[in-house]
Amino acid sequence: MAGGNAIRGTRVGAGPMGESERGETAPRVRVTYWCANGHQTSPSFASEAELPESWDCPRCGLPAGPNQEQPPKPPRNEPYKTHLAYVKERRSDADGAAILDEALGRLRKHREEV
Repeated sequence: MAGGNAIRGTRVGAGPMGESERGETAPRVRVTYWCANGHQTSPSFASEAELPESWDCPRCGLPAGPNQEQPPKPPRNEPYKTHLAYVKERRSDADGAAILDEALGRLRKHREEV
C-alpha cells in the first residue's frame, strides 16, 4: 500500500544534479594567503571579483596576506579595562578628590536638613 508522501526517502540535494540543471559555474581563481604563523590558505574567488587584501586564517584566526615574506602583523589586543580605569584616564587624582568633596558636602548638607 502506497503512502501519501511521494518524496519519501529523498533529501534536499539528492539525485543527479549536474551543470545542466544548475547552470554553468563561474570561472574561478585561487589566491594563496599566509598568516604571521606561517599557515597557508587558498580560497577561490570568481575571476571577475575584486580580491581582498587580507583573509582570516582558518587555523589561527590571524589576518593573512598574499605576500609570504611579509604577512600582516597580528592585531594588538587591548586588555580589558574596568569602568574605573576609564574614569582614571579622564580625571586626575585632584579632580577625583574635588568631586568627592563636593558630593560629600551635598550629602552632609542633606543629612543636616533631615
